[in-house]
Amino acid sequence: MKIFITGGTGNIGQYVTKELSEAGHTCLVYTRTPGRVPGIGALPGVTEIGGHLSEFEKLEAAVQGSGAVIHIALGWGHEPLSMLDNDTRASVFLMEAAEKAGVGQFIYTSSTAAVGPMRGDTDENTLRAPDDLYGSTKASTELYLLGFRQFYATQGGRGERVKMRRNIIRPGYTFSNPAFPGGASQSDKRFVRLAKDILQNRDVTFSKSDGTQFLSSGQIAKVYRKLAESELNEEIVFALGKRFTTWGEIAQMALDMTPESTSKIILQPDNWSPYRYKVDKMEKLFGLSFDATEELREHVRWNLERARRELSGNPLPSVTHEFSDS
Repeated sequence: MKIFITGGTGNIGQYVTKELSEAGHTCLVYTRTPGRVPGIGALPGVTEIGGHLSEFEKLEAAVQGSGAVIHIALGWGHEPLSMLDNDTRASVFLMEAAEKAGVGQFIYTSSTAAVGPMRGDTDENTLRAPDDLYGSTKASTELYLLGFRQFYATQGGRGERVKMRRNIIRPGYTFSNPAFPGGASQSDKRFVRLAKDILQNRDVTFSKSDGTQFLSSGQIAKVYRKLAESELNEEIVFALGKRFTTWGEIAQMALDMTPESTSKIILQPDNWSPYRYKVDKMEKLFGLSFDATEELREHVRWNLERARRELSGNPLPSVTHEFSDS
């Protein structure tokens, strides 16, 4: 199947592109920076095309002939209107263009942020209540996608039904080592700071219960492939690890790897118990269940190696592929 992918060179997208290529699919990767990660363009059946999410004519032309669209790219903004224009508007245009082009399935990358703050154990039926612009634009695009069941013939008059299947993946904290030289890692700086603190013998402090259900990009890529190859429609799937890992546990991993360090881990007491995202649906639909412990160890090791190089005065290439609306 020919699959059109936005954000196919980013933190999650690099592994999604690799997974689909290895499964025998043909991938057209729409990216702001074609050629930045040569390993992606060298994958069997993968072609890169340059373009921005705001270039609607390019998007419309590029999506033609695709069997599926996987929309991972994020259009960022610092204010409500820029977030609306750069992300939600671009996503809605792409889904409409995909339907008109006869695409069979559209997979949208949302986020746990669409649900908002945890209010008990959360599943896909929990009410959306985002508390920031990022969560709001994700929740808004979800609603556009699920509500896009038909066009209007006239004002208030029902029109042609939409044929395209439309599904949503909600990642949580997804991390990765770059899949290829020049590839991306997540933009969160906590792993980087932790590595430097341990190597410089500084104590590290975390709240005792601070953590999440980490999932590696290599693991979540399997969810995208399973969904792309399915006949599902209008499904929302949380994609997170089954195991809750605290930052204190991650700090201990780093300390175990650097026995020469004199750093201490300080866990501040708290009076709350962490809630969980329920991931039963991912297992029920696809037979997938993940524990990211080993992948976290490898990621900690990778960050320690980079921090050693940087602290010894060797410059490092950036692994953060970020969007700017400036």
